[in-house]
Amino acid sequence: MKVTRTISILVFSSALILLVGCKNEKDKEADSVVKKETITELIVKQPDSIEAPKNMVWVSGIRFTQGAQSGDQLALPREKPAHPVAIDGFFIDKTEVTNAQFKEFVKATGYITTAERPVDWEEMKKNLPSGTPKPVDSLLKPGSLIFNREVVNVTDLNNYAQWWEWKIGANWQHPQGPESDIVDKDNYPVVHVTYEDALAYCKWANRRLPTEAEWEAAAHGKMSGGIYTWGDDDSALSDKANTWQGTFPTKNSEEDGYAYAAPVATYDSNSLGIFDMSGNVWELTQDWFSVRYYQDISGKEMVNPRGPLDSYNPVNPYQPEKVIKGGSFLCNVSYCASYRISARMGQALDSSSDHSGFRTVADLAML
Repeated sequence: MKVTRTISILVFSSALILLVGCKNEKDKEADSVVKKETITELIVKQPDSIEAPKNMVWVSGIRFTQGAQSGDQLALPREKPAHPVAIDGFFIDKTEVTNAQFKEFVKATGYITTAERPVDWEEMKKNLPSGTPKPVDSLLKPGSLIFNREVVNVTDLNNYAQWWEWKIGANWQHPQGPESDIVDKDNYPVVHVTYEDALAYCKWANRRLPTEAEWEAAAHGKMSGGIYTWGDDDSALSDKANTWQGTFPTKNSEEDGYAYAAPVATYDSNSLGIFDMSGNVWELTQDWFSVRYYQDISGKEMVNPRGPLDSYNPVNPYQPEKVIKGGSFLCNVSYCASYRISARMGQALDSSSDHSGFRTVADLAML
């Protein structure tokens, strides 16, 4: 349920590009190479000499099983096979980065997000198939993707253009376009941020994005092995997370209290006191996204894994993607049950939307 900035402009110029293809054998060999670090002992406990940074909690070093859990009937091939990992302890934000926090960063640095910058067609076409026609100039303006809240009927759930809209003027300060704002929404998660935007924030805050393995360890908390952050009970979903109830994408019954994004920490935390790791908005990680990564490392215990060396997604072969986790307010069992801990998708580096954000981590070496 994501589209890149580059492709979305082309989609909504009435020329949807079908990104299909495959990598050559040399690329495949490179993709299968993964980094592995060997350490003699994990950092498990929070050192007595180091206090948790403000609004962060300690995630203990742990060995656990990453990927699709036993009994998860909704798990996709890219989540399999489950495999052993070991990670050092680290601190993670209790909530997704909020509008207030991002506003402070922008005020201090003057940073301009990707969605606010002029569109450079010469740069954009470098990530597209040769010969791709240039969209009309009226579409080559700063903007981002928003969910079409007026959609009343869909004919094919594989055609995401039916409910996504390229909105000129949509950005973190104007989530639904130029006429919208974030007044009284300081405690909402910041959205319409790309990977580059998240990295810029991290640099300013002396933080970094979590690895996928760290994100999963934090999501499990003290309940390692569950399908969801609260365990295996799917009937608790509407009480525990901000997701889509009803018929996607035309009718949201709002059983959980919100049709779209909710303020952070609206729902119960997991066992470590971390909020919204299921639903609300997707969260960026630092790992490249590869649909075959788990097959490549099958049988090995990965210590502090950093993911594959390159991204690989056959349905989007032209644009490298980063792993996003946690699902969003648009996730529904009929289409995108990505509120499960093992769920994983890719987001292109230039992609931003009104249902994706991020949270940060800090390891001991950073403090």
